[in-house]
Amino acid sequence: MNGRERLAATLNHREPDRVCVDFGATPVTGVHASAVSRLRREVLGNLDYRVKVVEPYQVLGEIDDELRAALGIDVVGRSARTTMFGTLNEDWKPFTLFDGTEVLVGGDFRVTMEDSTGDVLVYPQGDTSVPPSGRMPKGGYFFDSIVRQDPIDDARLDPADNLEEFGPLSELDLAYYRESAQWFDMRAEYGAMLVVPGAAFGDIALVPAPFLKHPRGIRDVQEWYVSTITRRDYVWRVFEKQCEIALANIETLIGLLGDRVQVAMITGTDFGTQRGPFISRAAYRDLFLPFHRQVNGLIHACSQWKTFIHSCGSVFDLLPDFIEAGFDVLNPVQCSAAKMDAQTLKKEFGREIVFWGGGVDTQKTIAFGTPDEVYREVRQRIDVFAPGGGFVFNSVHNIQGNTPTANIQAMFRAIRDSAR
Repeated sequence: MNGRERLAATLNHREPDRVCVDFGATPVTGVHASAVSRLRREVLGNLDYRVKVVEPYQVLGEIDDELRAALGIDVVGRSARTTMFGTLNEDWKPFTLFDGTEVLVGGDFRVTMEDSTGDVLVYPQGDTSVPPSGRMPKGGYFFDSIVRQDPIDDARLDPADNLEEFGPLSELDLAYYRESAQWFDMRAEYGAMLVVPGAAFGDIALVPAPFLKHPRGIRDVQEWYVSTITRRDYVWRVFEKQCEIALANIETLIGLLGDRVQVAMITGTDFGTQRGPFISRAAYRDLFLPFHRQVNGLIHACSQWKTFIHSCGSVFDLLPDFIEAGFDVLNPVQCSAAKMDAQTLKKEFGREIVFWGGGVDTQKTIAFGTPDEVYREVRQRIDVFAPGGGFVFNSVHNIQGNTPTANIQAMFRAIRDSAR
């Protein structure tokens, strides 16, 4: 099988010739640029090669065609035209990370260094005349959003303020997706993932809008979470209009990309914590499920695409609701969280949903374990999740920048050995 065939079998709960593998197809299944750079040197020996930072918020590195082929990765993906900071991945220029890794960033990615702390500040759309929207602490590996919350006057609060970033695909967007069709065609042997823009209802990484110069509405993280209860009707009106826009854009994307795409990432909204769900089932069903059902329903009615939900943490209790909402794929499968035991998940839900992730623990094993420990865990997870199909190998969320290269190599060695 090639990657596309392998993913197709997996998504339809048929066991492929070997486990399907994804690293780099989405902003939640990637590898930090520092780790990619070290791994690339070990695997391909290009000592002077600068990895492109394709997702600057989390500083994720590009898994390029040469590295993908060398590692046996099966899936490619396309995200939105602009990054989390509203910048473009073009006109690449040199940049050095705190750990000394030399990378490339987009030409309009602009930063300053804060004199008092040594922190790096990044600016929305590269405009240094406005306040910064992200901060990388000195010595850090990725950015945190800077909350830029104006005083909230409930009497004047308008849902349109939280809808500024949502709208019909622009001519530039349409040109980008037409080019994406050609990009997928050039990689037709790989499985194909599309990150759908504007369909992540309440994704807390997006609420502060680090891509907007002057965000309006409710943009403070804590205030937003509180508002899902205290301003429930306001949040509903935001989601209602957002959904209307997203549905129209999805129809357009289906028309442009057609069967090139196999999986659509719909949302990265987290509903779980380490110890349990972040939200009650009743609250999920009231505020989120109606909109998820509309998005998934349209996609399933108008295309062959499968739909992908990313939610960290313990979501075992919410899985029946995700399935009812029409999701086909769960990521990142955080097996270290409460009630997320791999064997139990496979037994209870393995026939109804595809597990995309869960292949190795990024909180402990691959970051702090030995290569032997990584190898054993990867083999164990494949033995549990892979039989009968329905499993795409990926780590539990992105591999971080300080992960030992030997551990990453042990992971890929275990994946290869599992096919023997």
